[in-house]
Amino acid sequence: VQLVESGGGLVQPGGSLRLSCAASGVTFSMYDMSWYRQAPGKERELVASISRAGGSTNYADSVTGRFTISRDNAKDTLYLQMNSLKPEDTAVYYCYGQRVWGTNKLSYWGQGTQVTVSS
Repeated sequence: VQLVESGGGLVQPGGSLRLSCAASGVTFSMYDMSWYRQAPGKERELVASISRAGGSTNYADSVTGRFTISRDNAKDTLYLQMNSLKPEDTAVYYCYGQRVWGTNKLSYWGQGTQVTVSS
């Protein structure tokens, strides 16, 4: 099982980036997916989540209105469109997939992609 993030990089404040997370080795459509981030010296925090079919999304207050999570189950890929980026968005961004059925749970993390917002 692999979750591989891409699309991170250096961007100026006010700029945009689109992160992708490509899944393999899992039935992607059976997993609720999320983006987390971890800034230096801080705990990992939930940024956004999306349900298996994409019909339900949730966002951290700090990114609401600026970030959009989406998924393409035909391509086994999760996305995070990030607009109006701020220096405080600087962090390593991770994708996370979770499947829960009955008392069972499977979950996976990607390796992370660095996003740096700086002038």
